[in-house]
Amino acid sequence: MKQLPKAFISYTRQLMGDERFDRYLQSFEEPAPVSIRLNPQKTQGLLPAEAEQVAWCKDGYYLSRRPNFTMDPLLHAGCYYVQEAASMFLDDTLRQCLPSLSSLSPTLSALDLCAAPGGKSTLLRSLLPADCLVISNEPIRQRANILAENVMKWGIRNHLVTNNYPADFRQSKLRFDFILCDVPCSGEGMFRKDEATIGEWSPQQVEKCWKLQRQIVDDAWACLNDGGLLIYSTCTFNTKENEENIRYFLEKYDAHVLPIDIKPEWNITGSLLEGFTEPVYRFIPGISRSEGLFLCVLQKGSSDCFPKEEANLPKREYKYSRGRKKSFPMEKALNIITQTADEPTLYPQVELSYQQAIAYLRHEALQLSEDTPRGIIEVCFLGKPLGQAKNIGSRANNLYPKEWKIKTTHIPNDYEAILRHT
Repeated sequence: MKQLPKAFISYTRQLMGDERFDRYLQSFEEPAPVSIRLNPQKTQGLLPAEAEQVAWCKDGYYLSRRPNFTMDPLLHAGCYYVQEAASMFLDDTLRQCLPSLSSLSPTLSALDLCAAPGGKSTLLRSLLPADCLVISNEPIRQRANILAENVMKWGIRNHLVTNNYPADFRQSKLRFDFILCDVPCSGEGMFRKDEATIGEWSPQQVEKCWKLQRQIVDDAWACLNDGGLLIYSTCTFNTKENEENIRYFLEKYDAHVLPIDIKPEWNITGSLLEGFTEPVYRFIPGISRSEGLFLCVLQKGSSDCFPKEEANLPKREYKYSRGRKKSFPMEKALNIITQTADEPTLYPQVELSYQQAIAYLRHEALQLSEDTPRGIIEVCFLGKPLGQAKNIGSRANNLYPKEWKIKTTHIPNDYEAILRHT
């Protein structure tokens, strides 16, 4: 079994209790579940082979094993997203919250404040009304580029990607009906899935995280419309980053917690903080069929008062989980990286074989049949567009973004179908 920090074991055993903690430890001896979430706009009539639906997500499925996702062109076409099952609890949560949101405004607006790599953002975009503007933000530039790639491949309009700190949104005076704060955390819930997070954990890191999380939510709360919803989530277990933060928010803001209906067989754990009984939802490996997650829904009242002029807000210094400090000037304008669109293609579509599709995703030139139209074409695999190429006759020059190309040297001879027609 993986060697967990002694301080983590001591605290978490006391927090969970012996029985629950022993079940958590046992999960390290078991294979982690593999799950994907389908893109409803691209997978009509498609389902994963040998799959079981994730109970709290309409489009989520567990796979019986972990295939080579990188070598599946349909992943790169945005037909599905490889996502941890607990994160998909956002689907059931938001479906229950939508009636509350729909009464706020004829056209909703939503912000995912710490959005990379994009799993929860693409879920939001699929679930919220088509005319709802979704802004997905990531403060770290490299991670923002990954977020932009995943958003573009998901391919649903009214979705913007930005690269800013939370304080910039507060300074911008933008207001939203819904804000997701999936905040940077100490990552205890990912120990089984990502061994690197074990080495990064320390009590000092926990202390830094809960303070940073309060700063982020403070900026987000100022951007939330009266009656709006803020979903707070982490992938950690301790109460400092979870229940104690929620209690702090309830004491500071005019806010109340919304309950979410859940089923007993989901094995979701409630509050672990003595004396705190608000409805919160905690996924624990070995108990829930997932990795770790904590989630709570806060609704804003109408008596919160924030200064009309916030020009003198202090410059904040945010420190993210990798430990690299970045200051972000308050006066910096919102920087929009990209906007997705799902309009029909203007170019002839050309179907590729599996080997051709992999060559295209490797950013190689293509050799196409002589009757292929000259000029810009859209190349597809199993009818799903992958991108564009420029056919000049002797070859088709590859227009797939170089920064997205797959770099693997091993290419399977045959296509391993992850999705199948029903």
